[in-house]
Amino acid sequence: MRTEQLEYACSKFGTPLYIFDLDILRVQTERIREKLGEGIGLCYAMKANPFLTAEMAEYVDRIEVCSMGEFRICRDLKIPPEKLFISGVLKKKKDLMEILEYCGGRCAYTVESVRQFQYLLEWSDRKAQRLRLYPRLTSGNQFGMDEETIQNIIRIVGISPYLEVEGIHFFSGTQKKNVDKHRKELKELDGFFDKLHRELQFDVRNLEYGPGTAVPYFRGKEPETFTDDGLHALGDAIRDMKWTGQVTIELGRALAALCGYYLTEIRDVKQNGETGYCIVDGGSHQLNYDGQIKGMYEPYIKILPEGMPGKEKNWTVCGSLCTVNDVLCRGARLSGVKTGKVLVFERAGAYSCMEGMALFLSHELPGIVSYDDKNGWKQLRSQMETYRLNMPE
Repeated sequence: MRTEQLEYACSKFGTPLYIFDLDILRVQTERIREKLGEGIGLCYAMKANPFLTAEMAEYVDRIEVCSMGEFRICRDLKIPPEKLFISGVLKKKKDLMEILEYCGGRCAYTVESVRQFQYLLEWSDRKAQRLRLYPRLTSGNQFGMDEETIQNIIRIVGISPYLEVEGIHFFSGTQKKNVDKHRKELKELDGFFDKLHRELQFDVRNLEYGPGTAVPYFRGKEPETFTDDGLHALGDAIRDMKWTGQVTIELGRALAALCGYYLTEIRDVKQNGETGYCIVDGGSHQLNYDGQIKGMYEPYIKILPEGMPGKEKNWTVCGSLCTVNDVLCRGARLSGVKTGKVLVFERAGAYSCMEGMALFLSHELPGIVSYDDKNGWKQLRSQMETYRLNMPE
């Protein structure tokens, strides 16, 4: 995004502010799809940034929905049920029944547990409607089920007139920086699918695979998996599998991160001993980079207005919270630092704007705007007070 656009957004919408550049979002999605290669589908994990759901529904094959709130967002946005992939470690029976009444068999459902499977079986028998299931294979944590449990579910589905195991869902973690980890996982999945074929005469047709592709949040730290070559290598690893079914790659961070900017104004400047501090009107409750610990890594930052005179020096950027942990970065090389200037934190389009401690100290929620060359600026949310959420009704 051009500097003059960022400066305009500051003056019109104020700070703290999130900006999502929808042109960057589209280009990044097209890049990932192209580098993975033909025949590989894309699923957007909307938990990365639900404000991008409507656009991503046009760019990808599926939207992963992990909560009732996310489902209601999709429903209100009129996202077709055929686009939804209903996931989530906890599916309350009441909530799942509401989703089933709305979507029926038009979307696919992950199965995280035997209990979730029982809910889906009960509904399909009662309604005499076909449901497409994706049992989730655990990677050794609280998510999904082990191989034996999935085999038992496949056996039960085999005698159900309405249920179908359309595929397997697998996701083992995020911010993977090495393609070798993907190759290892895909080899293990190959072995499991072969086992299902040999022991149950069951052929897996589809794989929903979350590779957990890392994003280059910090200067000098470009993960292999995010590069064009890394994405191409992931596509090749999928094509090298002995299993030959359809693969859909599930991504959130990798699709959305580069489109986002977080703008926060410098409200105070001081020197404590050897360290220069900028105190901004935002903070770590509104901005989170995965892997950042007390500002030890340097994100991509610039200062507005640009080109102002001043000696470049190291600055520690801190937010407005009453905690020593509220450090956005240390040792940022900036010039012309003074109150009234605005710091722009780039690559903040995924999770960064969702994972902070939004209610801590009852600060306001930042405004949110989007931009694209065709439609210009759109205000998605005004600044919102939170203090009423922290007091009795």
